[in-house]
Amino acid sequence: MALTLVIGNKNYSSWSFRPWVAMKVAGIPFEEVLIPLYRDGSKDKILSYSPGGKVPALVDGNIKVWESLAVLEYLADKFPDRKLWPDDPAARAQARSVAAEMHAGFAPLRNACPMNMRRPPKPVLLADDVKANIARIEALWSDCRARYGKTGPFLFGAFTAADAMYAPVVSRFETYAIDVTAATRSYMAATIALPAWQEWRSAGIKEPWTLHEDEVDETPSVPL
Repeated sequence: MALTLVIGNKNYSSWSFRPWVAMKVAGIPFEEVLIPLYRDGSKDKILSYSPGGKVPALVDGNIKVWESLAVLEYLADKFPDRKLWPDDPAARAQARSVAAEMHAGFAPLRNACPMNMRRPPKPVLLADDVKANIARIEALWSDCRARYGKTGPFLFGAFTAADAMYAPVVSRFETYAIDVTAATRSYMAATIALPAWQEWRSAGIKEPWTLHEDEVDETPSVPL
């Protein structure tokens, strides 16, 4: 039985993007169920797949897994040959740590700069706590690359679950024209160049649903 990944709007749902891009890059086959968010009946539809009432959720037969990081961990256990975490124990420990930090943190950045694939790149005024988030992410990426990323363009050389967790941040940095270092820009370029990343963005741009009536020039009113 094929895995089923339940996601929200590709234009907005950063949490859905994380396991989706990981599965695509790793070559893990799955069926996709997309439930548009914040519409009549959306909550009930999501609850039929996800006990937490949020996307993403992974369905594997009678097993339901929700929350992006939990889905990635489940996939890493089910498909060890796909190397969703680095083989080296030290690198793997750091990859899990930075992924968990993303899952639990950076709320100021996520709230101020929601993911919106349709929004033309344009800067916004950033509060100090958002700037602190950006500085922390750049330092984190730089440290991962310096310690473990010399064999490839991603945080740990090859693309891993850690990169999947930060893929929406790459989108945010691009969409809101964040001023970043050359090293950060290089990492962003490698992520954006992924066929999976391009596939997701292309689909998101074409979606008919909007959360903000003037979103071409503004950020959506609901942070995701």
